[in-house]
Amino acid sequence: MARRDFYDDPTAPKPNSLVPATTVVVPDDERRVLLIRRSDNGLWALPGGTMDVGESLPGTAVREVKEETGLDVEVVGIVGTFTDPRHVIAYDDGEVRQQFAICYEARIVGGTLMADGSEAKDARFFTVAELDGLNIHPSMLLRVTHYLGHPGEPHLG
Repeated sequence: MARRDFYDDPTAPKPNSLVPATTVVVPDDERRVLLIRRSDNGLWALPGGTMDVGESLPGTAVREVKEETGLDVEVVGIVGTFTDPRHVIAYDDGEVRQQFAICYEARIVGGTLMADGSEAKDARFFTVAELDGLNIHPSMLLRVTHYLGHPGEPHLG
């Protein structure tokens, strides 16, 4: 399903849903951050997705990282809450979501890095210097830069 992200855009459609979701910062030993290149819009993003009935949000984080990257992770902290109503996500089926995500930090405990193809075209680690000029949505860049610049201080927004 195609997706289009809007941020602080007066032409954005009005939201008609709010869905609990998670994103996950997964650093490697060099503090590079894992990003995926989304199949639905081509943008680089943190791994993550929506919570299913019957699972916890940290469980969603673990599942989504595994599905999108092949890595097994363990949640070790919270990067912050990201609920900015100026971030709207429109899908081609008519759903328009207001952003609602908790971003976690996780550590790798196993698995092999590989993009799944259906949700992620690519998956790799990036240094902070490599983020400059990367085709990444501002909401994702905010999460990564907050994590790197304010360790241990959750973003509340």
